[in-house]
Amino acid sequence: MKRPDGVRPPSGARPPVARPERAGDGDHATEPITLTTPLTLRVTPEPRSIAGKQQAERLRAEKAQAEKAEKTQAEKAQPTKAQPAKTPPLKTPAAKSPPSPAEKPRLRLPRVALPGAERRSVARAGRERRRFERGEVRRFTKRARRRRTIALVTAGSLALLALVVAVAAYSPLMAVKTIEISGTQRVSAQAIQDSLDDQVGVPLTLVDRAAIGRVLGSYPLVRSYSVQTRPPSTLVVSVVERTPVAVIADGAEFDLVDPAGVVIETAPAAQEGYPLLSTPTGSASGAAFRATARVLLTLPDTLEGQVASAAATTGDDVSLTLTNGSVVLWGGSEDSALKAVVLDKLMAATDPATVASYDVSSPQAAVVARR
Repeated sequence: MKRPDGVRPPSGARPPVARPERAGDGDHATEPITLTTPLTLRVTPEPRSIAGKQQAERLRAEKAQAEKAEKTQAEKAQPTKAQPAKTPPLKTPAAKSPPSPAEKPRLRLPRVALPGAERRSVARAGRERRRFERGEVRRFTKRARRRRTIALVTAGSLALLALVVAVAAYSPLMAVKTIEISGTQRVSAQAIQDSLDDQVGVPLTLVDRAAIGRVLGSYPLVRSYSVQTRPPSTLVVSVVERTPVAVIADGAEFDLVDPAGVVIETAPAAQEGYPLLSTPTGSASGAAFRATARVLLTLPDTLEGQVASAAATTGDDVSLTLTNGSVVLWGGSEDSALKAVVLDKLMAATDPATVASYDVSSPQAAVVARR
């Protein structure tokens, strides 16, 4: 079958159906038909510049976000059917399996390309943030370094000081080279030095004080002592000798004794300047000796040289005989200082040559007996 224009259609093609024309009042002009392509079918032409590409990507991202928001609102608007409550099954303890990645979807924001100016601004902000963080790290680490430095310097100083002290203490430079003896009158200082020769060459910190005490203890006249070290190489020994107070006759000899009864010296004749003491026992012991020794120690220098002898039978009847022959009835050793003052006043107020005795056993009521 041929077309009206005289062109034969291809074989197998269905001929067009002739439609009756609508009768009208007259022929009208046919309006042109405009076809509009939906937005979803439009193809955005490829941009020719980088800025255009970035803008196109931004538009696509905004469009995707808008479609996602519309879909979410549509899902929320659909009514949900009420379902009967279900009794949850009994839970049995079982090993928990780690959740699969599909159960926890990760939300990823689309990357939006920024223009050149904004990209440079973001890069600048990142550099400033990193610079600030580095400054903060330096600031805090500087304090830590300062504290660590101070601690190390202090520890090093203490260690150095301890080392110097140890070297100085145990070094031969701080060894004993000279021994000085002081406070001796009756004891020979040279004899004590010779006894302490074994301490020469010993470091000052290692001086054997016990050995020094044993050496000085062998001298009866030494009552006490003290040992001092004087850097760099001097050992000082201070001696306190016993104080003699009286002489006690011991047969044909005379013993010079101190208040403790220690014999300081023994001689064939009575030592001058010390009173001759007689006691019931005839020795430097007992209550009578101790009371008489205390009385002799409290006498002032003006009276000490005038006492020729002293005697006592008990601790309460001490008597003194002066060089002029007068007798002093002292009594006990209590109030000895007051009795000494009263006796001194009485001797100054009277002529000792005319006085037979002074009774100061009761210092508030002293009695003077004339010859």
